[in-house]
Order: sequence, then C-alpha cells, then structure tokens
Amino acid sequence: MPHERNETEDSLTMQRKERAPTRNHDQARPATLIDSVWRVMLRVAFRLARAWWSLRQPEHEGALVAIYVGSMLLLVKPSYRLEWNLPGGSIDPGETPHAAALRELEEEIGLTSHPLRPAGSACGIWDGRRDTVHFFELHLDAMPGLRLDNREIIAVHWASPEELRGLALTDAAAAYCETQL
Repeated sequence: MPHERNETEDSLTMQRKERAPTRNHDQARPATLIDSVWRVMLRVAFRLARAWWSLRQPEHEGALVAIYVGSMLLLVKPSYRLEWNLPGGSIDPGETPHAAALRELEEEIGLTSHPLRPAGSACGIWDGRRDTVHFFELHLDAMPGLRLDNREIIAVHWASPEELRGLALTDAAAAYCETQL
C-alpha cells in the first residue's frame, strides 16, 4: 500500500523548503556509493555523539571561518545536519585555532593559503557540549573555486545579509552573525 502523506509530513517538508536557499546555491557532484555510505555513517555518528554530549556536556573548542565576497557570506551544508554552518570544525590537541581554521578550509572546501583575520569568539552550550568557538574572517575579491568533499560537506551557499535572517543556521554560525553582521 503506498504511503500517504499526512499534514505533519507536509508541514515539515514545507518548513525545510522555506529554510533551504534557492539561489546562489551549489551542490557537490552526484554522490557515489562510497560517498553515500560515508554520509550515512556521519549522520549516525553525529546523532550518537549528540546523545553522549547531552549526558556528559564535555568541553569542546572549534574554529569557524566567515568567507566574504563583497557582502555575500559563504555557508556550507554538512551532510549530517539540517542547518547551514560556516566552514570549520574542531581544534585538534596541540593545534592553534588559526591552524585548525586553515586545516578545515582545505579539508571541507579545498581552499588553501589564504590570510585569515581573527574575528572574536563565542561560548555556549551547543549540541550538548560546552563550546568555545573561535571565528576568523576571509575577505576575497572574487568567488573562489571550491572543491567539496561530498561526504561531510554536500553544498555551499552564498547568502546576503538579509537572507541570513531566514536561514536555519547552527548555533555557532548564528552567534557569529548576531555579533558581526
């Protein structure tokens, strides 16, 4: 028997469509079987990690990079969450926030050797962790060529300041936007 959609499913679909950008949006190449398996593993691992974090509330430190071309801000879409984020991630043991930001730019979107400017930090309990996130900015004259890994990062979007208010952002990305824009 075919599955009939109910009002709740239709409402959720509409909410997701409303949150999803419709312009300045680039998808990664079509997913291979290996990419798809990675995406499923990342989704499962992230859900398990969030459950564990909510019980333990561990301390976590990360670095995110706000990349601008004019007033347009680059957002990335992780495969394992619904919200858009800034490129970046966790700081490895012994790594500086600046080094982590550079490493994550290369891993997630293929950008290398760009001068980053410190742009403050924010603290909060996000995803069940006691998080400290260090922000950096990168201002470019033209849209860069990006290389998405198609496993962790599956899409990018260049958002205008006005559009940011209507997008679902991670807590850390929202904290940056509230203080910097």
